[in-house]
Amino acid sequence: MAGTRGSSPNSWHGHFEAKRVPEGVWMRCEGCGATLFRKQVVENLNVCPECDHHFPISAVDRIAQLLDADTFEEWYADLRPGDPLGFNDRRPYPERVKAEQERTGLNEAAIVGQGFIKGIRIVFCATDSGFIMGSMGSVVGEKLTRAIEEATRQKLPLVIVSGSGGGARMHEGIFSLMQMAKVSAALARHAEAGGLYISVLTHPTMGGVAASFASLGDIILAEPKALIGFAGPKVIAQTVRVQLPEGFQTSEFLLEHGFLDRIVHRKDLRSLLAQLIDYVSP
Repeated sequence: MAGTRGSSPNSWHGHFEAKRVPEGVWMRCEGCGATLFRKQVVENLNVCPECDHHFPISAVDRIAQLLDADTFEEWYADLRPGDPLGFNDRRPYPERVKAEQERTGLNEAAIVGQGFIKGIRIVFCATDSGFIMGSMGSVVGEKLTRAIEEATRQKLPLVIVSGSGGGARMHEGIFSLMQMAKVSAALARHAEAGGLYISVLTHPTMGGVAASFASLGDIILAEPKALIGFAGPKVIAQTVRVQLPEGFQTSEFLLEHGFLDRIVHRKDLRSLLAQLIDYVSP
């Protein structure tokens, strides 16, 4: 009979309101447009189960996915950026950094340290696109340089996973740009000492990061359909006013043109890294 759930229609409305799905349970795939159960995507290493689209993930998640459990030891976590230019856009640079730290739980856009991958000790670094687009300021460059130098000193394999859509960080001017040369010089010394460096490029890897350490690996791997390059395709098209090739600056395009050694699905990356290190190491 009508009204058995309450004395007015409002009681029915309240009943259905309580049954609403909590916010964030579902998500939309940027690759195929499918509506996905978020928990299922997370359990699938943040890869779409329908089309294999690889969602960007944090540096912390990279550590959890690639390294043996509870083996990572972070280095240089106390380094903090300065404000050499007194830079101010919509807000002062120190305020922007503080807000990013509170939002992401990270101190900067890179995490570096040592850990084990299938029992092999390595130096591991990852940049995080969630922190000011993973841009490379003085702290990111200093962390990477110190980690590379430690890998050289200890004769350890080096793995850097790049996820940077911001390149060099404009807020620090030339202090940011010089990190490209500093990190590259450290990698040259690592190579001269016979060290192994594997570079893993993820979506996105752009700007000064792509133009420096991300492109200098002895072995360069990439995730599928990652955007990799210096200037973005829209900027290039507007500047040179030509029609760019289909798939320009994707992993697949770069593999075809000899820039990459292999494209690797996220589920296979950990095993392949261990195999490569084991194969190349003396």
